[in-house]
Amino acid sequence: MAKFELKLPKMGESVAEATITNWLKEVGDKIEEDEAVLEIATDKVDSEVPSEVEGTIVEKLFDVDDVVQVGQTIAIIETDADVADEAPSSPENNQSEGSSESEQVQEQINQVQDSLATDFAESDKFYSPLVKSIAQKEGISVAELDKIKGSGLEGRVTKNDILAYIENRSSAVSAPAATSSKQNTSAQASAPKTSLPIPSQDGDEIVEMTRMGKMIAHHMVQSVQTSAHVQSFIEVDVTKIWNWRKKNKDAFQQREGEKLTFTPIFMEAVAKAIKDFPLINISVDGDKIIKRKNINLGMAAALPDGNLIVPVIKHADQLNLVGMAKAVNDLANRARAGKLKPDDTQGGTYTVTNVGTFGSIMGTPIINQPQVAILALGAIRKMPAVVETPDGDFIGIRYKMFLSHSYDHRVVNGALGGQFVQRVAQYLEGFDENRSI
Repeated sequence: MAKFELKLPKMGESVAEATITNWLKEVGDKIEEDEAVLEIATDKVDSEVPSEVEGTIVEKLFDVDDVVQVGQTIAIIETDADVADEAPSSPENNQSEGSSESEQVQEQINQVQDSLATDFAESDKFYSPLVKSIAQKEGISVAELDKIKGSGLEGRVTKNDILAYIENRSSAVSAPAATSSKQNTSAQASAPKTSLPIPSQDGDEIVEMTRMGKMIAHHMVQSVQTSAHVQSFIEVDVTKIWNWRKKNKDAFQQREGEKLTFTPIFMEAVAKAIKDFPLINISVDGDKIIKRKNINLGMAAALPDGNLIVPVIKHADQLNLVGMAKAVNDLANRARAGKLKPDDTQGGTYTVTNVGTFGSIMGTPIINQPQVAILALGAIRKMPAVVETPDGDFIGIRYKMFLSHSYDHRVVNGALGGQFVQRVAQYLEGFDENRSI
């Protein structure tokens, strides 16, 4: 018999850890190769961890709701296969070998493991075990930790952030008593007020927010607090697109085995406009602007539970219409089926959301950080409109929609924000009705 260590696999760029949400197998259960052993959740996507070998589970090293780092051993599988006989690893020795700092940090985590869940459960924010352990050791409360501005992904508090906070706090404590008193008074005055409990009424039902719902709520509030949101709106005549799709959708599905929706046509126009206005395709890092080389379009998709997720079409400007249609359909189908991988939601540089799916004629979407702009597509409606021709104007029936462009006014001024959405409209209205598939 050999023992195989099942480790948390690498799940994509910027994904360093995951939370165990459900064990599908218990100790003593037999498993097949590639059979799912447990379910995990990252910041964006829920997924399964399959076994790399056939055998029997003899030990589980983590419980549900534990946070596991990429590369850590999560279970021991006994197998008859000819694999290396590895000693079972406990969570504390799965950090990088030879790093005394990592060993010390993990020791801190183990020492406060039992108390972390209680101390930090009341916070809606996500904190890594390392940050929690440092906060616990330094006596930092949940309310105090929540006020630290994070520099990590989606505003997360990193090790450097909390250490810098501790250093500044220590400096303040060592200042003269009078100064400290003033600082404490100021801090109390500026501290956010605790929200008052909302009284319940007869017949009310209390529903706990889902894990993803809490993360979305935090992400939205953080985005509004970060970016100065402004909007530009423009009405677009998409009659040519409507007629072209109606004429070609059946042949497209028969030939490609894919549905031809409006979304890939809109995505194609957005990618072209970004190439014309590359300063829309940026991110802000403090006082610096990061110009993105790749055009990776996020596509907001509704999940069966009502939440939204944003899978990303990588290198969207390099796809023709067939490739764009296949990418859109694949991501949408896997999103609805819960089959997205963590990497499918990473690396977006601009986001498009279709509020028209729910009948809205326009919307004011919140920017998907760390991007600086997002486009909302309104519902396509049949409208009476003035049509200009060489022989004069007349009233005709046209298919029209609104584009709503939200952008970060810190770095995108009104001219750029307006010109960009105008260029998208020009590409849509100038669509070639004689275009071949």
